[in-house]
Amino acid sequence: MLQRLWLSFFLIAFSAALYQWLWLDDSGVFQRLVQTTFDMSKLSVELAIGLIGTLAFWLGMMKLAESSGLVDKFARGVSPLFTRLMPEVPKGHPALGSITMNLSANILGLDNAATPLGLKAMRDLQTLNPQKDTASNAQILFLVLNTSSVTLFPITVFLYRAQQGASDPTSVFIPILIATCCSTLAGLLAVSFVQKIRLWERITLLYIGGFIAFLLAFIGYFTTLTVDELQRQSSLVGNFMIFSAIIGFLLTSHFKQVNIYETFIEGAKEGFEVAVKIIPYLLAMLVAIGVLRESGALEGFIWLLREGLGVLGFDTRFADALPTAIMKPLSGSGARAMMLETMNTHGVDSFPAYLASVIQGSTETTFYVLAVYFGSVGIRHTRHAIACGLTADLAGIIAAITVGYWFFG
Repeated sequence: MLQRLWLSFFLIAFSAALYQWLWLDDSGVFQRLVQTTFDMSKLSVELAIGLIGTLAFWLGMMKLAESSGLVDKFARGVSPLFTRLMPEVPKGHPALGSITMNLSANILGLDNAATPLGLKAMRDLQTLNPQKDTASNAQILFLVLNTSSVTLFPITVFLYRAQQGASDPTSVFIPILIATCCSTLAGLLAVSFVQKIRLWERITLLYIGGFIAFLLAFIGYFTTLTVDELQRQSSLVGNFMIFSAIIGFLLTSHFKQVNIYETFIEGAKEGFEVAVKIIPYLLAMLVAIGVLRESGALEGFIWLLREGLGVLGFDTRFADALPTAIMKPLSGSGARAMMLETMNTHGVDSFPAYLASVIQGSTETTFYVLAVYFGSVGIRHTRHAIACGLTADLAGIIAAITVGYWFFG
């Protein structure tokens, strides 16, 4: 599926460019497309290089966590849930601990820690994969949960809104939580349907119910805070937890008489290997996304959708936020740029700007995560991963539009 999708990006871009040239007399469109291939090629290497330090550090920390037995304890704690969601993963396997820490980092909005932990989890799952070039059921479920993971602290969205002069930068807090929960639930249900996972067992429901109860308590507390206090506490909690984890890894390893320096170095070396390995996968995906955007195909799709819904009598105000929605599964930086453009064009406290902010926080960048995570272990056949990931994205976008009308419409 991935190769057909990748090819379709180029064919759609070429068709859109021909239209721009022959019907709109835009003779520079092909020059821009070629320039985009150069720009995206450069960006793919820059992104991979930028990941080296973070990957090396966190893979070194994860090596300490493994050597000290902490990962094993994490794995035993979540085994009752994940052995039902991922029956091919044995109880207590290190992958379960890596998955738990990755999802925890995502929930707290700690992107710098989440990516290397996610790559570690994917590599752990690859050790159980009988077909090394094809995604296993467990890897697909993990990827979809990762791309649709609930984010309790969408701080970057708040900061962008504050920079643009929003009267209440955190007014999108609850709508984002609702939308991202819908995205995660849809992703889990989609994968469960395809893989025939039984979600209605007592243990599974207890874990999910406990998380929902925690989420409601979290929402209830943070809605009582002022804007400044919310930003301060969310930053404090996230950074305190991540540095506490570092100290915990170091001290536990020391008391277990692990050679912490040598063990850290051993794990850090893996970061360089992983960063280099993902470059071709990033390159392929970023170039395809770049030409699709530069050709005008995305803008054309939005125009057609707006006109079609207008003819049917629907409210089309949400269409002004669709550039963010369309770019979100493709490019995180592209979606961010679209959100800021919507804020600048319509005003930061306008309905389209509110909606773009909620969409931005509702889900992750599916194709980027897929390229990086699957690329790090050499997976070429993604099976139903893309379809389930995009299902989660679509659910998050629809939920974002719905709650956008509910809260701000």
